[in-house]
Amino acid sequence: MPKGKLTVSKINSLSSPGRYADGNCLFLVVAPSGAKQWVARLTIHGKQTDLGLGGCSYTRLDEAREECAKLRKVARNGGDPRLERRKQVLTFEQAARRVHEGLLPTWRSAGHGQRWLASLEQYAFPLIGERPMDTIGSSDVLSVLSPIWTEKNDTAKRIKQRISSVFDWAKGAGHYAAENPVNGLTKALPTVRAVPEHMAALPWRDVPKFMEGLEKREAVSARALGFLILTATRSRELRGIRWSEIDGDTWTIPADRMKTGKEHRVPLSPEALAILESVRGIGNDLVFPSSAPRRGKPRREKERTMSDTVFKALMDRMGWTDLTAHGFRSTFRDWCGEFARADREVAEAALAHTVGSKVERAYARSDLFERRRQLMTSWGRYCVGATGDVVEMVRA
Repeated sequence: MPKGKLTVSKINSLSSPGRYADGNCLFLVVAPSGAKQWVARLTIHGKQTDLGLGGCSYTRLDEAREECAKLRKVARNGGDPRLERRKQVLTFEQAARRVHEGLLPTWRSAGHGQRWLASLEQYAFPLIGERPMDTIGSSDVLSVLSPIWTEKNDTAKRIKQRISSVFDWAKGAGHYAAENPVNGLTKALPTVRAVPEHMAALPWRDVPKFMEGLEKREAVSARALGFLILTATRSRELRGIRWSEIDGDTWTIPADRMKTGKEHRVPLSPEALAILESVRGIGNDLVFPSSAPRRGKPRREKERTMSDTVFKALMDRMGWTDLTAHGFRSTFRDWCGEFARADREVAEAALAHTVGSKVERAYARSDLFERRRQLMTSWGRYCVGATGDVVEMVRA
């Protein structure tokens, strides 16, 4: 068993199952599954006992040390730390907020953390938020999930997972003695068949007409939407674009904004570069900063990214009420297959999609950048009505 104080970097690197001592009765236990949990090994009334302090993913090293020190003091003075912990009655809401606070540093964006808590505030807290943790059972969790399980199945499944995380933490930290109540709900909830949801997309033949209407608008959001269409990127990737990400005719999207979690290079067509020139000087950092002032704040406080609703609002004003910004990726993909006859691998790479098995991806080291540049140049010309000769990018 390794000795010496643990560090955050060492904790992150540990993968082999076992107990790792931090000192002063605190251990990190790594399960065969890879899960990591803090444990305080204390002598209580002459008997060595392990007390869980919570999972490593939502209990920081300093928090585990502090809690362990408190429990050691109680045991050293002849008390029973288990009884002391039971006196600390936590409600479900209090427990959920502790878990949320602990998980915040692990999420890629603040928005995800806000949605995590907001979903519980909307659906769980009104029903079980004020209930002590040890009084909540499977039937109570079922009362939260049943009303939305069929109608809002994706949301309900996320809430189920989040409630489960709260009880996992409470059990590990000694605030819940029974089995996680979420575990017994599989047969109590009906099976909901997933129906593929397709974003409303513009037929590729109508893109030049749409772009012509977009060009007549002066708003920064119109330039941003045009750039999104020309680059076939996602709204989140586009709205966060910074001038520092542009290098000549290449835009490098950092990994933390990509759905795949991997950096992605986008070749910029002449039409996309023209849009960049048209907005140069509007933002010092952001390429397409929000022009809407925050309520109660001066207009020029700090550059902010556009809202995720800005493109829908723009298209509604233009009379295209049945479209979504994400749908333009489908439009591009249809154009690639039906008009440009682009190689599937090139088209999917342009969309930053993962293609092939793990083995195939391991050998496919290239991001097909130069071939994608040719494709995006043809797409740019098509979008503005100057198709010319579209180069077919089919297999040899």
